[in-house]
Amino acid sequence: MSTTLKASGLAAGHGARALFSDLDLIVAPGDVVGLVGANGAGKSTLLRLLAGEDEPEDGSVALTPASATVGHLPQEPERREGETIAAFIGRRTGVTAAETAMNTAAEALADPAPGADDRYAAALETWLALGGADLDERSAATAASLGLGVDLSTPMTALSGGQAARAGLAALLLSRYDVLLLDEPTNDLDLDGLERLEQFVSGLRSPAVIISHDREFLARTVTRVVELDLAQQQVAVYEGGYDSYLAEREVARRHAREAYDEYAGTVSGLEDRARMQRNWMTVGVRNARRKKPDNDKIGAAFRQDSAEKQAAKARQTERMIERLEVVEEPRKEWELRMTIAAAPRSGSVVASASGAVVRRGDFTLGPVDAQVDWADRVVITGANGSGKTTLLGVLLGTIPVDEGSAGLGSSVRLGEVDQARGLFLGPQTLARAFGEALPEWPDADVRTLLAKFGLGAEHVHRPAESLSPGERTRAALALLQAREVNLLVLDEPTNHLDLPAIEQLEQALDSFGGTVLLVTHDRRMLADVNATRRWHVEAGRVTEL
Repeated sequence: MSTTLKASGLAAGHGARALFSDLDLIVAPGDVVGLVGANGAGKSTLLRLLAGEDEPEDGSVALTPASATVGHLPQEPERREGETIAAFIGRRTGVTAAETAMNTAAEALADPAPGADDRYAAALETWLALGGADLDERSAATAASLGLGVDLSTPMTALSGGQAARAGLAALLLSRYDVLLLDEPTNDLDLDGLERLEQFVSGLRSPAVIISHDREFLARTVTRVVELDLAQQQVAVYEGGYDSYLAEREVARRHAREAYDEYAGTVSGLEDRARMQRNWMTVGVRNARRKKPDNDKIGAAFRQDSAEKQAAKARQTERMIERLEVVEEPRKEWELRMTIAAAPRSGSVVASASGAVVRRGDFTLGPVDAQVDWADRVVITGANGSGKTTLLGVLLGTIPVDEGSAGLGSSVRLGEVDQARGLFLGPQTLARAFGEALPEWPDADVRTLLAKFGLGAEHVHRPAESLSPGERTRAALALLQAREVNLLVLDEPTNHLDLPAIEQLEQALDSFGGTVLLVTHDRRMLADVNATRRWHVEAGRVTEL
């Protein structure tokens, strides 16, 4: 089915805060629109509006044809209790809901009301179009091709993080919606998963709108970029790919600043002229009113006439200011300014493992023989489930080894952003959780630092576990700025971070003088980071590249 999605004059807000307004967007077959903007700008809100799940404050969304199916696949940080992989795939592909609608329509045929046949036919057509007829066969084949490695009757809650990511990717690859709306589909995917997702998106003929903070994924897939600029309260549409958007945005921002500077300079000059003319007028009136000899009446009249002319000129100058087309000053968006506080250097050997082996069920890591020296910058890559996070735990001494030995060296002061952002998953408030990690810090200083990372009064009193993944990640980064560390361990730090924050993290990482252990699937970060060593983990074996 050839489908077009059209949004006209959309407006939305969060509480009293406006997010965007007058948003117009047409997504036609073959279009892949990348939706970008800082966290909190309204990207997920816009997807829900396009999906018809929320009502806009103004404007409308229309599908052509109206019967087209829309697949909105939001982020799912939690797995549903009791839901199997097969049930998860059925729900995410829309097949389960379509089958329920079809069965309800079939039951109505027993005691048919007017139009029952048509409703059943439409429900059957939707179920078939979504791939319901052969979903089980396709699910098994796709899961096998992704290396899921478990039966589809396995509960989602029993999966590892890597397996859950592959199950999510399988559901996406099996989707047959007429319109796809994807919210952060790249999160938690390894390099192989990212390539498969790119192939899927690049082969789409149906319209798609995608939120992603993966710069390389955007560069390889999107045909247009829509930017939600919260600071300017503007929506900008850039034709072309992501790299073209970056270049055009830079030019547009420079031109906006130049236009404002020219306008401000013109207004300032005219205001100075009007002020000077008013001053001359005041002096002229004062002089004209002074007592003068009778024979100076001509001079007094001249001075009075000059003052009136100056007043007229001042009014003319002020009208010139009023006729100028107002150019609003570009407002600078909130920007994370991040540094990593460095502690005095550690010993020469920062971490080591000798014949280290860890066994967990069917999985074995090792034996691992490795040494991390002072100022090493080690990048660790590997597929999901290969043992990267376990390797970090072995080197840090947080995961006990079944054979051999491993642990940290002397004088190591650790700063860590773990994959789960575990410090901020409990029921205590964010302020309490952060304060417990920094017991020597006054509460006011804690709040000030969190605010610098975009976590203000509306965040600090909430339970830490209620924060979004991106907010928990920023809290973890704030800890790195507060603590003095000489070993920095980052496990998938870019997950859930917006693009400006990722760029700030890269800059902070580049200027950090200590030792770094970095696990990431962010391909631009992998290309840009100044690594001294690279390790690859595959099936529990560690190889230095």
